[in-house]
Amino acid sequence: MNAIVENLGRLPVAVIGAGPVGLAAAAHLIERGMGVTIYERATAVAGHIRDWGHVRLFSPWAYNIDAAARRLLESSGWTAPAPLDHPTGDELIERYLEPLARTREIAAVTEYGAEVVAIARAGHDKMKTAGRAEAPFVLTIRERNGKTRLARARAVIDCSGSWSSPNPIGIDGFAVPGELEHEASIRYGIPDVLGKERGVYADRRVLVVGAGHSAANVMMELATLAAEVPATRIFWAVRGEDLSRLVGGGAKDQLVARGALGQAIDALSKSGRTVLKFRASVSDIALDGDALAVSLDMRGAQTEVLTVDRIVVATGQRPRLDFLREIRLDLDPATESARALAPLIDPNIHSCGTVRPHGYRELAQPEPGFTIAGVKSYGRAPTFLLATGYEQVRSIAAALGGDMAAADEVKLALPASGVCGGSADGTDKPRLRISAPATQPCCAPSCCGDKQEPKQEALQA
Repeated sequence: MNAIVENLGRLPVAVIGAGPVGLAAAAHLIERGMGVTIYERATAVAGHIRDWGHVRLFSPWAYNIDAAARRLLESSGWTAPAPLDHPTGDELIERYLEPLARTREIAAVTEYGAEVVAIARAGHDKMKTAGRAEAPFVLTIRERNGKTRLARARAVIDCSGSWSSPNPIGIDGFAVPGELEHEASIRYGIPDVLGKERGVYADRRVLVVGAGHSAANVMMELATLAAEVPATRIFWAVRGEDLSRLVGGGAKDQLVARGALGQAIDALSKSGRTVLKFRASVSDIALDGDALAVSLDMRGAQTEVLTVDRIVVATGQRPRLDFLREIRLDLDPATESARALAPLIDPNIHSCGTVRPHGYRELAQPEPGFTIAGVKSYGRAPTFLLATGYEQVRSIAAALGGDMAAADEVKLALPASGVCGGSADGTDKPRLRISAPATQPCCAPSCCGDKQEPKQEALQA
């Protein structure tokens, strides 16, 4: 990275995405005196968060404000929210991200309605190696009017997220027959069931597919709606054997809101207020009069057919990689995260959401100067928290600035999930940090044995 600093220092660092992590990346770069340009596809900050703005975050404000962003905000007279309050997505935008975007420093370097549709090295296709590291990046930018232009950068930090690329309903990663044809009756992500989308779901038969926290949020809101509008019926298709992973640590979870959601969803699953189908995956969607006939493969048992009016698909997201075709990437074949990061976050290996501290070294790609940060850095893996992304971009900015000591001093202090059967010393006290040295296993033996059933979970909103 030092060679890049010396040869390309006059160009800005391009940050893709003006969400929490993208803005934090810009704040760290600005603090270090580096030029930066933020490219945001939406017409305002945090385009993805606005889709789930009604959802309350598990983590309180104390974990949701980046340190460099805080310093920038406080220099403009901003007052931080109460650290232990839990914001909704909308509140995160209104009380933190929009004020940050309005600061003189960030506003001057942000371009809205500017979608990055391709990235390459100037004068180099993917095959050409000679002189590659010394060539600037060239970004193709599509503007709101549909026209494209080129922009150059010394380095690129991709913080574009993955919320706009939801996984399809099929268990094999593809859309099932009928899914595309009936997309008007299918909603991906977390609909605002009790707010602006209430009329879509009230008095309807609704199937929720997924077993992560996104699905849990949808289920709890549907249950509230069904209590207010008794004709509303709820069906829930879960691919796994039970809800133990979603229920999580309950009262042991140091993110109290996450633990409370787990306890509430456990109570709902036992209440009889929803038709819950385990070991169930959707195999076909067909029209049945004005409704949908959804075929469920019950894993070894006979196929069941549910008649519903609406389907909510909360089966996680996947990163958009198409515009990175000319960038040399080394991604884990399963998670689609940076290869070095994959062993730390792969849900096939970890059952507790633990992640060790990591920074630019784990996120580095074969393309010098290019990194993926934020939720997109996790690829298809779940349980990303904002504080993780903030530490990623702090480390990356330090490396780009040539401060390798700061870049390597990676720290990540997060509340424990309470899922592990015990702590490193063999007791059952909750861990104070979701972090561990490389020599220490992430989970207690009773939690993460050698044999783990692969599970697909929805990404936390």
